[in-house]
Amino acid sequence: MTVEDRDAALGDLLNGELICALGCTEPIALAYAAALARLVLGCEPEKLTVGCSGNIIKNVKSVTVPNSGGMRGVEAAAVLGAVGGDASAALETLEGVTNADIVRTRELLAREDYIDISLIEGVPNLYIEVRAEALGHAAEVAISEHHTNVVRCTRDGVPAIQLCPAARAERDVEDACSGTCALMSAVSVQEAAEDESQTAPVPGLSLDVILDYVESGDISHARASLERQLTLNAAISAEGLENAWGAEVGRTLLATRGDDLACRARARAAAGSDARMSGCALPVAIVCGSGNQGITCALPVLTYAEELGIEGERLTRALALADLVAIHTKSYIGALSAFCGVVCAACGAGAAICWMRGGTREQIGATVVNTLGNVGGIVCDGAKASCAAKISAAVDAAILGCDMALADRGFRAGEGIVQDTVEETIASMGYVGRVGMKDTDVEILKIMTGETRL
Repeated sequence: MTVEDRDAALGDLLNGELICALGCTEPIALAYAAALARLVLGCEPEKLTVGCSGNIIKNVKSVTVPNSGGMRGVEAAAVLGAVGGDASAALETLEGVTNADIVRTRELLAREDYIDISLIEGVPNLYIEVRAEALGHAAEVAISEHHTNVVRCTRDGVPAIQLCPAARAERDVEDACSGTCALMSAVSVQEAAEDESQTAPVPGLSLDVILDYVESGDISHARASLERQLTLNAAISAEGLENAWGAEVGRTLLATRGDDLACRARARAAAGSDARMSGCALPVAIVCGSGNQGITCALPVLTYAEELGIEGERLTRALALADLVAIHTKSYIGALSAFCGVVCAACGAGAAICWMRGGTREQIGATVVNTLGNVGGIVCDGAKASCAAKISAAVDAAILGCDMALADRGFRAGEGIVQDTVEETIASMGYVGRVGMKDTDVEILKIMTGETRL
């Protein structure tokens, strides 16, 4: 691969990851699927049937759906999406929800037989099915592996790509699929095998490749996405610090731990999650399918950059380093698991902070190893207010890991999951998150749903 090809590939990778989302990505993905099902159906559904993987249920159960008037849960996300969602907006599908939509959603949720929710087993960790029925017709949408990866989109069994001409001939469904342009602008359907796992390391990616790109590569292709990440994620962080959202982890840190640099980095990252998990309607730029991870990559880097007088191109490159290390680390685990993904994002933030502070490649790698050796394995028990505290803990570990690395101190191979190299350590932690924590994931869900009573 030429340098030009490498730069283009990594730029495409960043652009594909750094998309905007309104609120927690799991309820928004559910709302998007429901909005798309309504679009394909052509009218408001008379009945919704929703099936989700355990990780979707876990991550939607306790988080506030944005623009919902404070509603939570799978039912609220799906019904609001079907009533007022804009499928063409993907992960910002609920941005244009009105008060009338909220009122209508509450009316439909009050009906005992309007929506059925079920757990689907034997599917990818990120999996959603929505069936919308009305006037004798049914639309089905399935999302798998990634939050906008639509693997099935049909009306009465007819795939979406064939649907619009047929729908225009139908007159018993109101405004049946308003046309090819409207539908195709809403979704690019990937008719893929639904059981095909996409959990795999990004081919050819390593810390050395990332550092080559950051230090001397052409990042112009991804610059707009990176700058938008800083702007959006700094805005929601500021909102979380200025106002009382969630458990106010960020505000608590600043009020009780002192205003030192490390505390500010932790507080600003946590505050963004405080607001986001509690339904703040500000958009964020996500990384690894997660707004919390996008915030965790960006805010500590921005905070240290401001202290160090770093701005412009070097700040953008530092953020690219944080994002790519997070993507690389998380790719070994997959979209959703019992492994808290903000640890991967904190590895990225720590690596970027070390780079900005003049660390060598060995010290940057040691920062990642030290972080994983400390907080690797924090469990994910769903999206909720405590995510902000986990972000604080992970960023604290990354800053400690960086301080240790710059003093040429660190954890040795053979100590726990730490291996001989940074790449081997990333892979070993990925194996723990992907394979070793499968049973943990199941048991967490059982506790959350009340199936297991202690």
